[in-house]
Amino acid sequence: MMFTRFLILFFALVVSVVPAHAQNTGIEAERYNACLATVQENAEAGFERARDWRIQGGGIPARHCAALALIQLQKFGTAAQMLEQIAQDMAAESSPELRVEVLAQAGQAWLMQGDTARAIAVQTTALRLAPDDAELMIDRALAHGGGGRYWEAIDDLNRAIELRPGHADALVYRASAYRLVEAPDLGLADVAEALRLKPDDPDALAERGLLRRLTGDDQGARQDWLRVVRVGAQAGAAFEIARTNLEKLDVRVEPAPSAPASKAPASKPPGRAQVRKKVE
Repeated sequence: MMFTRFLILFFALVVSVVPAHAQNTGIEAERYNACLATVQENAEAGFERARDWRIQGGGIPARHCAALALIQLQKFGTAAQMLEQIAQDMAAESSPELRVEVLAQAGQAWLMQGDTARAIAVQTTALRLAPDDAELMIDRALAHGGGGRYWEAIDDLNRAIELRPGHADALVYRASAYRLVEAPDLGLADVAEALRLKPDDPDALAERGLLRRLTGDDQGARQDWLRVVRVGAQAGAAFEIARTNLEKLDVRVEPAPSAPASKAPASKPPGRAQVRKKVE
């Protein structure tokens, strides 16, 4: 789930949409915190709490908490629709920056739903308000990649890297896209830079293994994937990529023990980066 970034947004929403009385603002902020804590502990109970709060006049903050609960419950499409409506309703009352954040979250929810076209539409709307938002540009690149539009993904990643030089994750995403458009040399250059910035990063190593395999360097690919496997389940999706491909190279790999639940929640809402899928 995406709680770290949402915490900041929640408080900003409280300040921007409730009556400008310090006591009321403090009370509403406390209700936000309580609602969020309930969602983290029990998403169904959190949704019920948000619904009751909305009935009592909680407005946009209550609706936003409800949307977050729905993401936890993996009702991504419904949550995305709610977030889009919240962004529309915020237009007259809140800053463009807050509206961009809510639109970005709606785009991520659509991406988790698997509706890349809706994700791109929402992200494009957000980018009109914030054309230099590198993270939002990366979000749209991932949506393009998820829909098989790899050159469009590369265009967005080019822009994101211009805005944020040294963004290691964006370099790995672009390396994946280059692999998928059969430009492995460009991909290898990107992943080399990503590993210079983040040595031993499992995602970068897994991607370099795929690129090395594509260029016939089986031994190099094996070495990269073995390094990922040694990290274990904490490497996330990179572990599965490495394990599966090692098996294709006739290397037997025992399944890694499950990561502790505290480090691998079933669903992670934002942090926008947490809901991203690589364009592979």
